[in-house]
Amino acid sequence: MIDITQFNKLRARSFNDQKALLKKLAKGQTVLCQTCGQAISLNVAVKEGEKATAQCAKGCTHIELDVA
Repeated sequence: MIDITQFNKLRARSFNDQKALLKKLAKGQTVLCQTCGQAISLNVAVKEGEKATAQCAKGCTHIELDVA
């Protein structure tokens, strides 16, 4: 049986961690990937219909953002 409460806590923690990471990147701070140790870059200069991204060079960290 799946423990929904535990799942929701993990999901909320993950969301908050990603939100904090994006805030640091938006401020111009350097954030390193927890897996490979390389810097994560934020790319918001995208064409209409494309998604902005925050990712490391290897792709271990890859977050897609919907921007309007």
